[in-house]
Amino acid sequence: MKQWTLPLVAVLMLSACQSAYYGTMEKFGIEKRDILVDRVDEARDSQTEAQKEFRSALERLDAMLNIDGGNLEEQYNALRDDYEDSKAAAEEVRSRIDEVDEVANDLFDEWSEELGQYSNDRMRRQSEQQLRETERRYAELLRVMERAADKMQPVLEKMQDNVLYLKHNLNAKAIDAIRVEFSNLQREISVLIKDMEAAVNESNRFINAMQDPQS
Repeated sequence: MKQWTLPLVAVLMLSACQSAYYGTMEKFGIEKRDILVDRVDEARDSQTEAQKEFRSALERLDAMLNIDGGNLEEQYNALRDDYEDSKAAAEEVRSRIDEVDEVANDLFDEWSEELGQYSNDRMRRQSEQQLRETERRYAELLRVMERAADKMQPVLEKMQDNVLYLKHNLNAKAIDAIRVEFSNLQREISVLIKDMEAAVNESNRFINAMQDPQS
């Protein structure tokens, strides 16, 4: 088998699995629209969880920088765990966004194709108008979610730098060195949390609109 055919086979297999999944869900009365709402809900929850993890890591680092004596190694281990939790939460957010985008594109493709099946022009125009409005709302949702997600990696990189530096230099001088950079990290995490909150709010608006198209 030629090397270039392997990705194609994988795509075809994935597409077949996805079609089978949609077909099974439809047998239970669950349409792509319902799946999209569920996935946006899950993405919203993952953003909320990520907010908590990043905030916890920031608070841990703040407490460590203000510690007067005590067990630095214990504090470092707790900070390292907070970093790993934040990293996992960020990966979950990304995964959820990809899942949302996948079903959204499938829904819009299906909806667009089905417009040609109308015999009533008025109904077709109304459905097309609703499709365009839903696409517009979704584009805004995706923009806000991705804006927040894009800011996670730079923050994680700075957190990793701090964790590694403490690992290699677990002493008062290391604490002093990190304290110099703390304000920048604090500011970036604060912006990230604010953007995540915006994504959560936009998710709620999208879900409400999908459940009540007249809203």
